[in-house]
Amino acid sequence: MQNKSALYLLIAANAVSGFAQGISMLAIPWYFSDILDASSTFGIIYGAATFLTLFWGLYVGTLVDRFPRKNIFLLITLIGAGIIGSVALSGFYLGEVPMPLIGLVFCTTLFIYNVHYPTLYAFGQEITEKKNYGKINSIIEIQGQATSVISGALAAVLITGINQEFLNSIGFGHLDINVNPWELHEVFLMDAFTYLIAFGLILMIKYQPTVSKIIHKGSIIKRLKQGAAFLKENPLIFHFGVGSYAIFAMLLVHIHQLLPIYIHNHLSESSAVYAGAKILYALGALLSGIGIRWLFKNTSTIKAIIILMILSIVVFEVSAFTQSSFIIIIVSFVLGLTNAGTRILRVTYLFNYVPNHIIGRIGSVFQTINVFIRFAFIALFSLTFFAKENNVTWAYFICGLFIFISIFPLLIYYKKLVNLKSDE
Repeated sequence: MQNKSALYLLIAANAVSGFAQGISMLAIPWYFSDILDASSTFGIIYGAATFLTLFWGLYVGTLVDRFPRKNIFLLITLIGAGIIGSVALSGFYLGEVPMPLIGLVFCTTLFIYNVHYPTLYAFGQEITEKKNYGKINSIIEIQGQATSVISGALAAVLITGINQEFLNSIGFGHLDINVNPWELHEVFLMDAFTYLIAFGLILMIKYQPTVSKIIHKGSIIKRLKQGAAFLKENPLIFHFGVGSYAIFAMLLVHIHQLLPIYIHNHLSESSAVYAGAKILYALGALLSGIGIRWLFKNTSTIKAIIILMILSIVVFEVSAFTQSSFIIIIVSFVLGLTNAGTRILRVTYLFNYVPNHIIGRIGSVFQTINVFIRFAFIALFSLTFFAKENNVTWAYFICGLFIFISIFPLLIYYKKLVNLKSDE
């Protein structure tokens, strides 16, 4: 495999930055829901940030295709370290982090996330031979989810601390361990340091592109039109991308907005269940990264994605009609399997049919549509109705219904998508 050392450094940097990033993205929603009792406020912040990424997401694709992917990574890690580090220091100075600055950290992380992953996958495609696309996507997924498992476990400790109640809730009541929870600004400081470490790792990357990269240097509008023109000429790719993103959209709404409310209001449980659900989600995704290509080796990509979408529908509806901590943790595990499996299959499919010089813009179109969908659902679920009593279960019912509707484009164009030929 070409560029092996570059891939290892890229994956290592992704793991380091993802580790503390995962803890922050776990800690913030729970902090708003459990500590501040401000789920609706967080929903508004999340919705506003998501709305802004509608425009940001389109621009990101032009950056990914226009500039060296390595330089983009270097820039976003520095921005992350600077902003989150500054918020952490303000927390040490004030004794706590004000709510607007907590929102700033969440928004910063969300914006970096929207640059990070398009760049990561485009960079991976750029330095990988076509025959290894599936393998590299699986490795990225395995690394990402292994990091999530560790960060989720540590988040449970940092957010809640370790006391007898926590140990009893996870079945280790016989142990005598006590760890005080971290303050939010301490978590943020760790997050900032990991961005700096990631910057150093990326700086060491040296690589040789596997194919000659065509760089379009026109205006942003012109470059966006080139991406739109490609999808207009290849409508099957458009239908595939829009339909196959449904699980991802609902998963982010579930993890960041609904799950804290579900656990706090519907189950009346502690953050231990929240962290446990996140860990099991990551374990499911990790297993998917390891085995999804083997599981569906004799199945077409389109059929495999449809199967995973149906499974996601089932678990969302189960969540809506049950009231059990065990079930929501299992639901998160299954969603980890289905979302990660779909992502690996989707990205590999797109790599095979979309040239590297335009992959950023194509990804941005799908991401922008996905962001618009998420914004609509976040706005809907931010209504006080869903934060009252156990009304959040209606949100889970709606999520399952949306994935059901999203299957139809894949079913309608099933044969054409299966028989689609690559230009290469």
